[in-house]
Amino acid sequence: MASITLEALAHAYHPNPKSDDDFALKELNQTWEDGRAYALLGPSGCGKTTLLNLMSGLLKPTRGRILFDGKDVTASSTAERNIAQVFQFPVVYDTMTVGENLAFPLRNRGMDSQYISERVARVAEMIGLEVRVHQKARGLTADLKQKISLGRGVVRDDVNAMLFDEPLTVIDPHLKWELRTQLKSLHREFGHTMIYVTHDQTEALTFAEQVVVMHEGRVVQIGTPQELFERPSHAFVGYFIGSPGMNFVPMSVDGRIAQNGGRTIDLAADYGNPQGNVLLGIRPEFVTLTKGDGLPVGINRIQDAGRHKIINATLFDAEINIVADAGFAIESDMTNVTFDPSKVGIFCDDWRLESVKEGTR
Repeated sequence: MASITLEALAHAYHPNPKSDDDFALKELNQTWEDGRAYALLGPSGCGKTTLLNLMSGLLKPTRGRILFDGKDVTASSTAERNIAQVFQFPVVYDTMTVGENLAFPLRNRGMDSQYISERVARVAEMIGLEVRVHQKARGLTADLKQKISLGRGVVRDDVNAMLFDEPLTVIDPHLKWELRTQLKSLHREFGHTMIYVTHDQTEALTFAEQVVVMHEGRVVQIGTPQELFERPSHAFVGYFIGSPGMNFVPMSVDGRIAQNGGRTIDLAADYGNPQGNVLLGIRPEFVTLTKGDGLPVGINRIQDAGRHKIINATLFDAEINIVADAGFAIESDMTNVTFDPSKVGIFCDDWRLESVKEGTR
């Protein structure tokens, strides 16, 4: 196992990059700590697979360095970096049994046969395939084959890191939770550094200790699931995390007051007088539909989501969502909303501002 340090790392598929727009991965400085579980989260095309392939050695960076435990491995191959990687689609040998597939990385390195048998049995049990160890892989379902890929990725206990590139894409939704749970168990059991790429926020937030959110080739925030939800550093994080995502309403801000069209909101902190594209951000869970108090809204539609209701409304020409309890009675004269001031964030040009006391970002 190893810590992975990225120093001024950037990559462009363009042969002669001249500006930021030419880079699929903008400059990044970051350390992935030894033995921790990370998720790389973002939409398709944001640069997360590029970053993963740079760390694994499948790509050589345009700029910067990659260090494993302080050793420069930028020019080293995947084998030299001692990386285990699991891809989006299962890679198994159909002519081999499940056990032979799991044993393949160990046999390839000349491990002792007794050690191989013990290790295969242990991993097979952890991924729920112990009863299929002697069964040929041919004819197994996609989810079982992906279990083999996951097991083969963790069967070695000497790897520096395990990288997973959207490993549950081909898995039926009802089986994803089971495999994610097993993957977390494997991490707790073996303590490897794990980096898991996904576009699915549920996968990222339920698997990782730290989530790395990417947007347009940049890392815009690194934090725990709670930090990403409660204090998104960038408007994209607020929008992307949560279902529905954070509401954003255009406002001008002066000290502790936000206003739009003569309507004002008291803020919980002093944000000075930011200039640029200023937005007030608040989660739908902290917006309350009221009679008369607060800001006027127009109700567009109401969705019954079972355990709660999602009320879609228009405020200052911006569409917002309100989450209410399933038993909340919505009456015709409920045409206003109030915000929990302690849950309001102010964003300028997409980045979250800190209060003047804390130092404006």
